[in-house]
Amino acid sequence: MPGRNPSTNSRVGAEIFVSGRVQGVGYRFFTERAAAKHNVLGWSRNLPDGRVELEIEADEEDAKKFIKELEKGPAVARVEDVKVYWKTCTGRFKNFTIRV
Repeated sequence: MPGRNPSTNSRVGAEIFVSGRVQGVGYRFFTERAAAKHNVLGWSRNLPDGRVELEIEADEEDAKKFIKELEKGPAVARVEDVKVYWKTCTGRFKNFTIRV
């Protein structure tokens, strides 16, 4: 795009922990759809303590939009908290998957 500052489109990584009623409500499938919508690569999985963990890489703006969606979740979920730990993008992800 003409006039666009390349630094506004830098790639970032993040480790994310979502708590609340986020297991048994299709939350990981929601993350997969949201990742496709926002060009996010990485994975999501359920944790034994009831949270959902994600590791992602994306353009910074796409990552922020994706995280906003995580805060809402699917209609039957009840998201109480989203903790985001920003990391350096490594480029190791080729897609977005749900881990078991």
